[in-house]
Parts: sequence; structure tokens; C-alpha cells
Amino acid sequence: MTTRTAPPKNGAFQYPAENFLNRELGILAFNSRVLAQARNPRTPLLERLRYICIVSSNLDEFFEIRVAGLKEQVKLHSLATTPDGMSAQTALEHISHEAHAIVEEQYALFNNQILPKLAAEGVEFLRRSEWSEAQLEWVKGYFFREVMPVLTPIGLDPSHPFPRLLNKSLNFAIELQGKDAFGRMIDKAIVQAPRVLPRVIRLPKELCKCEYSFVFLSSVLHEFVGELFSGMDVLGCYQFRVTRNSDLFVDEEEVKNLRASIQGELPQRHFGDAVRLEVTENCPQAMTEFLLTQFGLGKTDLYRFAGPVNLVRLMQIPDLVKRADLKFMPFQAGTPKTVKKTRSVFDSIRAGDILLHHPYQSFMPVIELLDQAASDPQVVAIKMTVYRTGTDSVLMQSLLRAAQNGKEVTVVVELMARFDEEANIGWATKLEQVGAHVVYGVVGYKTHTKMLMIVRREDNRSGSSLRRYVHLGTGNYHPKTARLYSDFGLLTCNEEIGDDVNEVFKQLTGLGLAKSLKHLWQAPFTLHANTLEAIRAEAEAARAGKRARIIAKMNSLLEPGIINALYDASQAGVKIDLIVRGVCALRPGIKGVSDRIRVRSLVGRFLEHHRVFYFYAGGADKVLLSSADWMERNFFRRIEVAFPILDKKLKRRVIAEGLLIYLADNQQSWEMDSDGSYHQRRSTRGKPRCAQEELIELLKP
Repeated sequence: MTTRTAPPKNGAFQYPAENFLNRELGILAFNSRVLAQARNPRTPLLERLRYICIVSSNLDEFFEIRVAGLKEQVKLHSLATTPDGMSAQTALEHISHEAHAIVEEQYALFNNQILPKLAAEGVEFLRRSEWSEAQLEWVKGYFFREVMPVLTPIGLDPSHPFPRLLNKSLNFAIELQGKDAFGRMIDKAIVQAPRVLPRVIRLPKELCKCEYSFVFLSSVLHEFVGELFSGMDVLGCYQFRVTRNSDLFVDEEEVKNLRASIQGELPQRHFGDAVRLEVTENCPQAMTEFLLTQFGLGKTDLYRFAGPVNLVRLMQIPDLVKRADLKFMPFQAGTPKTVKKTRSVFDSIRAGDILLHHPYQSFMPVIELLDQAASDPQVVAIKMTVYRTGTDSVLMQSLLRAAQNGKEVTVVVELMARFDEEANIGWATKLEQVGAHVVYGVVGYKTHTKMLMIVRREDNRSGSSLRRYVHLGTGNYHPKTARLYSDFGLLTCNEEIGDDVNEVFKQLTGLGLAKSLKHLWQAPFTLHANTLEAIRAEAEAARAGKRARIIAKMNSLLEPGIINALYDASQAGVKIDLIVRGVCALRPGIKGVSDRIRVRSLVGRFLEHHRVFYFYAGGADKVLLSSADWMERNFFRRIEVAFPILDKKLKRRVIAEGLLIYLADNQQSWEMDSDGSYHQRRSTRGKPRCAQEELIELLKP
């Protein structure tokens, strides 16, 4: 039995560090599971390439934020440790080992499997040595016409120090010999490829043997780099890329104008401290050490690649290649019958609560609701939170139109939504210009909850009254991600839910003490305490010999108080199933501690994104949906809500579609062992079960 210390203020026993797993290593483990999708021969070929690109994109953000944060701790000589007992320096050492292993496997898959198989299917990436004379001539023309005019070679000498290179930009380190026009003996130069240049160029079909032939921009530059240094000998040309700290440093308590401060910080994001150097495998040791010195990095920060240094740019290839047989089977999202039968979404909602399960069901009812509200003369006010919505959003256009039509429009824009700050500032500016009320939430707390409230004046027997129509969701108001992420959305005109949502909006836009809510659990006030209470209630029931059950689905599980409570509940006899897509710091299956806890992670065609929490609650089947993970930031540093599903029919749907179907999956599900490693579940008896495929079939039109 693991020793526990006395309970802290939150009432949960504190378990030792050995019972917790490291967050950063958990992120890398998740990316290993994503990479397994690229390794799986049953995954369509172009989708395998897409998964490889996704891993690269994930690792970029991991280094920009997580590794950068650890390096800052080391620089400040911080002695802090995470719940797993690991210091920042120790974590960085483990990260380097695991990340290098992932990258090595990633490029082995790319070079040895994906590229040859694509070539066999008529999709080839030609090396310079494979170009025909006609292709070489075309590429040469392309270089002089499209590439050379935008390049700025920088020779390195006392007058031209090492340039300040953009975060994640494609660069070339050039070794030179000879004198330039001014008689200078310069042996090194840097060429940065502007971001306006495509990293992959399609060759004309008439010059190629197959349907799709591409060349990398890096190959074009390698071939003609000598044109930039006329009269000098180019001894070597080596791709490299530097990743920088991209977190914004804004002291929200000190600034007088948050938007202006963020706008001032955004340009600096591209020039933060270096955290990783990527080079091609042919880069000689001397040049590598020179680059490491320039960026202030050590050998463990160096990543050598046998291929292009930025695989993220290949994400466009599946869209450029029109081969449906090499991609996931297309499907049509369904629409609830109640929405189809009525003239307006308002009529549908009045007939009863509507549950939308994306991407299997269309996001269009939400789009149509806001579109209809913008022009409906009976609508008097619209309030909405915006976290991520994209640079080209039909929802934002509807809000602009609503304000122009004289509606009272209030939008809570989260300016600190990482990597979406610029887009959100742009929408905030446009909304203000048409007279909408734009607020930025509460200083020190990110507004992460997803809420839309429409106030409509409607006739009734006593004359007329105002009715609130509400949408609450687990995902963003982003039509594109609604086709790629699994999320739930609830449309309701329940008066008590409407009162709660209205109260939260009052907190976000005004002042005053927080009032108790009838149904919503709200962070930073009640979400953590209510979650703990629900877990403990199941534990008490189990101790009394009654039935008890917890099933929870989320992106991340990290908050120590919740983990401690789950450990206690397991020992009390509660059967607990956790479906955690990404990072889980809880260790299942520890004898005497977490014997009754199972942890699964599902990685498939769609990004598992909804958060679903189920408690047996003495047979009441308490079900809540939320945009909040069980993480410290969601409980204490964000404004979040968890909302209940009150309609019994919809509650059964959430349990079936959001939980049980995932527990039955034996194709894309990974189970965590007590040491924190994962093994993929496979059907040994019975039929194969794939949750995402079954949901496509279940909810099709």
C-alpha cells in the first residue's frame, strides 16, 4: 500500500511523487501514439503523411511553449518540482531522449515507407539527381522568376553579424571560398527563405512521368544557390531551422490596455530565445557547432534530419493530390430531425433541447441560429464568448451584421488565446467599429468557456416576454475545427440554464460578487469543488456497499487534487474509467491505490476533444459536458463552465455516444499500464469495434 500524507485544504490525501506521471513526457507519449497512425498500414496513404505532419506541428508547439518554459526555469535556477518529483533540468534531459527517438522514427517512416509508397501511387518527390533536363530547365526558370528576386543573402563578417532569424523559418547556412566584389574573404553566409515562398512546388504534368511530381524549395535553392554568390565557390549548403520561445510575456496586472500590450508583444514572438536547432544530416560538425553557438544552445538541443527540416509544410499535399482512394472515406454530417422539420432554429429549440455531436452531426444549426438571429426583428440582444474562431468566420460576420441591424451585441473576446491573439484582435476591432460591446473578460483569467445567448421577444397569452436561447459547447466556435474535432453542443431555451448563462455573462462584463448557479459548475468558483464532491459521493456510496461508477472523458488529466480523490475513490471500491486523449498524470493499476482505475487514449481520424463527465449518483446518472479539462489552469485560472444534460433521452445519447462506445473500441484505443506506458487494444475475440467509424454510421443523414 502506498503511504499517504495528511489531507490538505481540499480534503484529498496527498500521494507520493511516484504515483504521478510527468506532463511533458505525457505529451511526447501522445505524439508517439499519433505517429503510430502513420505507421499503421490500414491508414490511407495520404492520411499517413498527414499524421507525420501533425506530429511535426505538435512538436513545434511543444518546444515553443513547454520546453521554452522549462528552459526559463533552469535559467532562473528554480528549484521547483512537478507533482511527479521531476525538476526542470531532469525533465529536459528526459525530453531530449524521448523527442530524439520520435523524430528518428518519424523520418524513418517518411523516407522508407511513405515516400516510396506515394511514388508507387504516382505521387513523387523528386531529388535533384532525378531531374530530367527538361525538368531542370523548368526549375531554373522558376528559380530566376519566383525565388531569386525575394532572397537576401547575408555574408557574415564584422559589418554583417549573424542575422536575427525568424522563429521556425527555413534557412540555409552557406560555406564559401573566394573573394567578393569588394575583395572580402567571407567564408560563411546565411540565406533565409521568405515565408511567401511555397516549400513544395508542383512540376508541370507534361514534364513528368506520373500525375503528381513535386520538388522541395530546399532542392531548388541547393541547386542554384551559387547564383547568389557570383564569382565565389559554394563549398556547402545546409538547411537549418531554429525554434524559439513563443509564449507572450504580458503582465496583465500592470498593463492599462491589454489589447495594446498584446499587439506590442506579438511581433516579438518570432524572436524569442532559441530552444531547438534542426539541421540536415549532411551539415558538417564545424558548421553545426557554429550554429549552436550563435543560438546559445547545447548538443542536446540539436536535431539532425534526413530530409526537409519542416515537414509541417507537407500538410498541403493531401489537399493538392486529388486521390480519394488514398484518403479517408468522405462522409456527410447528419442534422437532427427536429431541426430539419422546422422553419427556424428557434422553433426547433422551443420544441425541446437539441444535442449536436460534431463532426458526425453538422455545425450548421449553430451557424444558422446566429445567422437568423442577426436579421430577426424579434431578437433584441446577442452575447457570445470567442476563444478560437479563425480569420474567416461566418459566425463573426453574423455578429457584425447583427450589430449593424441594431441588435445589442456583446462579445467577450479572449485576447490571450495562444496563437490566435492576432485574429481575435482583428475581430474585436471590427466589432467595435460597428457598435458592438467588446470586452476582454477578467484580468488574470482566460475566458475559455463556449457560450452563446440570444434574447428574443416573443408573443404569449399575456402579451409578450423575453426568452433566452442558449448554445453551450465543448469546442470552439470554429466551423473548420467542428469538421475535425469531436465535440458536443447543446441548444436549449431552458429558463434555469438561461439564468445561469446570463449570470456568467454579467460576471464577464460587469462587476459584483458571484451568485450561486442552479445548474452550471463554474471555474474558478465551483467547478473544482463540485467535481471533488461528485467523486467523493461515489466513494461514500461504494464504502456503504452501494453501486458507484465514474466515467470521464477529456483531453488532459493533471490536477493533483482530482487525481488524489480518484485514487481514494478507487480504494473505496469505485470502478473508474478515464478516456484521456493526451496527457494523464494519474497512474492506473497501482496495487492498493488505483486497482479499479483504467485509463484509455483514443487516436483516430478526428481529434477527440469533448469533455464528458459521468457519475452514477445513486442511479440519477449525472452527466455534464464542458470545455474544461481536469487541469489546474482550467479549475483555477480560467473561466469555464460544466453544464448538465437534463433531458433523459439526450443524457442516454451522451453516455452511449460520448463514453460507452469509446470503452468498447478495440481498434484505435490505447490502454495505459501502471508504469505510464501504453499498449494498443486489439480485438482477440468478438468483432472489431472502432468508435469513430461507428459514430459516422450511427449519425449519418
